[in-house]
Amino acid sequence: MGRREGGTPATVALNRAGIDFTGHAYEHDPRAPSFGLEAASSLGLDAGHVFKTLVATVDGAAVVAIVPVSGSLDLKLLAGAHGGRRADLADPATAQRLTGYVVGGISPIGQRKALPTYLDGQAESLATIYVSGGRRGFDIGLAPADLLAVTSGRFAAIARP
Repeated sequence: MGRREGGTPATVALNRAGIDFTGHAYEHDPRAPSFGLEAASSLGLDAGHVFKTLVATVDGAAVVAIVPVSGSLDLKLLAGAHGGRRADLADPATAQRLTGYVVGGISPIGQRKALPTYLDGQAESLATIYVSGGRRGFDIGLAPADLLAVTSGRFAAIARP
């Protein structure tokens, strides 16, 4: 992997942190039913290596959950990982306001407000994972440990198949 220049807050944050990543652009279809599965298919990647970024609240506090697009977020597991009792997905307007990104292009990196971040433990065994690069039709490939370093995140079992 190498450093790539880019025009999103995510790529700027990665470059500032000196983290190696690759950028992968594809033609976004606004009719696609799933942004994450569209990315995996368009880029020819295994859906287990492409991760979606979700904003949720745990007992009222906003958090970020990153899970494989081949599965879904388990809200009870997320609540437990954050030391809370109840988790709910944030509505799209709230997610956009907190992150500074549009839905379908929310990157876990370079968000407007730093939020507690949890990356599903399935990523721990992968050399490279792919997350949104900060706009629809653009993903970033990087090492899971580097993603956690730049987001001050941690691994947690938060996904279900």
